[in-house]
Amino acid sequence: MSAARRSRWVEDWDPEDEAFWESRGRKVARRNLVLSIASEHIGFSVWSMWSVLVLFLSPDIGFPFTPGEKFLLVVTPTLVGAVLRLPYSHAVARFGGRNWTVFATAVLLVPTSLAAYFVQRPGTPLWVFLLIGALGGVGGGNFASSMTNITAFYPQRYQGWALGMNAGGGNLGVAVVQLLGLLVIATAGAGHPAYVASVYLPLIVLVALFAALKMDNVTAVRRAGGGLAEAARHPHTWWISVLYIGTFGSFIGYGFAFGLVLQTQFGSTPLEAASYTFLGPLLGSLARPFGGRLADRWGGAPVTAVTFTAMAAGTGVLLMASRMGSFPLFVAGFTVLFVLTGLGNGSTYKMIPAVFADRAGKKVTEGADAADAFARARRLSGAVIGIAGAVGALGGVAVNLAFRQSYGTPGGSGTPAFLCFIGFYAVCVVLTWAVYMRPSRGGADGVRRPVRTSGVTRV
Repeated sequence: MSAARRSRWVEDWDPEDEAFWESRGRKVARRNLVLSIASEHIGFSVWSMWSVLVLFLSPDIGFPFTPGEKFLLVVTPTLVGAVLRLPYSHAVARFGGRNWTVFATAVLLVPTSLAAYFVQRPGTPLWVFLLIGALGGVGGGNFASSMTNITAFYPQRYQGWALGMNAGGGNLGVAVVQLLGLLVIATAGAGHPAYVASVYLPLIVLVALFAALKMDNVTAVRRAGGGLAEAARHPHTWWISVLYIGTFGSFIGYGFAFGLVLQTQFGSTPLEAASYTFLGPLLGSLARPFGGRLADRWGGAPVTAVTFTAMAAGTGVLLMASRMGSFPLFVAGFTVLFVLTGLGNGSTYKMIPAVFADRAGKKVTEGADAADAFARARRLSGAVIGIAGAVGALGGVAVNLAFRQSYGTPGGSGTPAFLCFIGFYAVCVVLTWAVYMRPSRGGADGVRRPVRTSGVTRV
């Protein structure tokens, strides 16, 4: 397919057609998935860059910010990234997956260049860094557009794996930027934060160029657009969004805050904090596709419920380690918690296409046109991915605000924050069981209670 052809919309895209998928669809989908992962990876790295840069900002290099001010620096891009996810998910349907990926990647040059410049200027006021951090939030929006785009490329039976790979590869950006921070501190010292940002400038250009040359626009993405209003009226949109607050909100919130928590609670140096912060996001990102795969096999709801139960127990370990003052147990508990959030991210997102595909199947058995029913399911799935991604990312804001409040006073500890997290995870377990695992029954509200059959969540 020529570059000129790729600049237009591909009309004949039908991944549910087995012959089409084997002859052409699989290869094209894989190529777009690889480049989507690369773009989302860079976006996550830029989005979470301030979780690394704040470790460098100290009075020694002219930035005497308090712990509370540093937590505010990592909250800002988290919030902006969450807010941008809704318009980003809509933009990919309006402008095309390829076209929007090129733009969304190239625009990352702005916050990255500004960060590289101003961290070399001692005495720069906090408001300047807050503004740059807000601009870095555009990297968080990439997730929604990327996931909406990839959903249209894959048949429903492979979407758990494809979405898990796409999101997991993007989530790895959190770990990679933290590894880069560790490398810079270990080799050049804690006085050169600009090196972290500068590494990404040529990578952004390369990914944008490859996306322009190799990605495709397909009409399936355009047909998937326009469902935000309809999805917002659907109760499952909000149930799944709450669950995603617990999984992805925890992942991104912990990823942004972990280094600062180690510095604040245990007095870790920048090198000590950076030596541990990358491991949890790395393992959590790698776990995300496995969460999707487990959900493909056993159903999204059971995997999600087990994951939240384990997350509550893991947070209890953090609470115990915090009270004991045990640094090794604290780091180990956090690392396991990251893995669990990754599994939960994959299983929760798998629930989205499964819920709406099963609803479409029920409509078909009642006499509806199959093509129209499944097209509507894809449209709603894309819209819910955008909404859930935005709401879920707000969980990261809540995590960082909870830590800021807990550690904001002299002698403060993380105990209040951890207790809040345990309570929320318990609510998510109850919600998953009540809405997605109870035997089917009619309710006074007119909403059909879901039932899980053959390992697939069905409503």
